[in-house]
Amino acid sequence: MRAALMREHGGPEVLEIGEMPDPEPRRGEVVVDVRAVALNHLDLWVRRGLPGLELELPHVGGADVAGTVASAGEGVEGWKAGDRVVVNPGKWCGRCEWCVRGENSLCEHFGILGEHVQGGLAEQVRVPATSLYPLPDGFPFEEAAAVPLVFQTAWRALVSRARLAPGETVLVTGGSGGVSTAAIQIAALCGARVLAVTSGPENVERVLELGASHAIDRLEEDFSSAAFEATGRRGVDVVLDSVGEAVWADCVRALARDGRLVSYGATTGPEGCQDIRRLFWKQIRIIGSTMASRAEFERVMDLVFAGRLRPVVDVVWPLDRISEAHARLEAGEGFGKIVLLP
Repeated sequence: MRAALMREHGGPEVLEIGEMPDPEPRRGEVVVDVRAVALNHLDLWVRRGLPGLELELPHVGGADVAGTVASAGEGVEGWKAGDRVVVNPGKWCGRCEWCVRGENSLCEHFGILGEHVQGGLAEQVRVPATSLYPLPDGFPFEEAAAVPLVFQTAWRALVSRARLAPGETVLVTGGSGGVSTAAIQIAALCGARVLAVTSGPENVERVLELGASHAIDRLEEDFSSAAFEATGRRGVDVVLDSVGEAVWADCVRALARDGRLVSYGATTGPEGCQDIRRLFWKQIRIIGSTMASRAEFERVMDLVFAGRLRPVVDVVWPLDRISEAHARLEAGEGFGKIVLLP
């Protein structure tokens, strides 16, 4: 099968279109014909190389997949060839104490499609049957592929971890990214007031259209000061951040007393510098969040399919433009998700 693969770590230039063996389903697994696959910042980190992550090369990335069932292995029930599906990119064992509790993203063996195993930037991908979710007729594959990783991440971070309540105020950094565009909508759906940090007048308009109550252009003003002023010098109840090191102190500074900072990434670096006195004096909570449970994934997918949340697609390109797609994502040039068509 044709696939976008890398034989070594490096920049976008290490990506190429080549051939990989056709996947065969094992017991409990299915092979999916990939109709659309979306990129995430995770793909950039895997391409560059992550400490402690040892890949079988050549490696195929791609966590977000929508397509149709091609074949099923032994023991698979309820799925047949041709079924329209979206794939949950999380992988869990189903047996450890965390899985038994329903906390799949805390699984002792948790992994992500396209990171820990071969992913969906190819004509076909092999996944556990438990990762499949039915895709309604008429829902575009391109839009479906823009949903799984980012919407489940935003849902768990805001709803399950931060316990965002109606009437609260949330600050979302990196407002043009995939998780952030999902988070703006989810926070608004929860009845919260949303302050979104982005860059440039065009993106300011876009985050407002998604449901943000207030947009902060980080190129024009300090976002923590702007958030402080926008809340009547009170601060926000929740900050949702994946930028990490470069903005960590500002995120904490923007919080109100008893505020919560939810971190789900560290795109600018892992070392957050913090005056600890600010934490205990304002009684701030620092909360980590990664991906979601199976139940959380299915809940947010249902909301998308019901039209209450909508995927945000930046561009739709053929798989052959994989290097260009990585460069676009790396440069932060888009708004929403880059979708590729094998």
